[in-house]
Amino acid sequence: MAVFKKYRMDKTAFSIHTFEEADNAMRDYSNHTFRERLHIYWHLTSIAYKFDLNNPPKMDKTFFGMRKHQS
Repeated sequence: MAVFKKYRMDKTAFSIHTFEEADNAMRDYSNHTFRERLHIYWHLTSIAYKFDLNNPPKMDKTFFGMRKHQS
């Protein structure tokens, strides 16, 4: 029989902020270079869409089509 460990959230790892303080803390990347910010954003995008950074998904170019507007 497997023994399951009960997980608890570590409440000492967080602090209480106002919405404005939390928003400012999360978006303060001004001390990073452009390349570092780009790497951070790409990393967060890979987490959100669940893909490997070293093997991003290819764009399906057959899904969209192009045609000229009739004038």
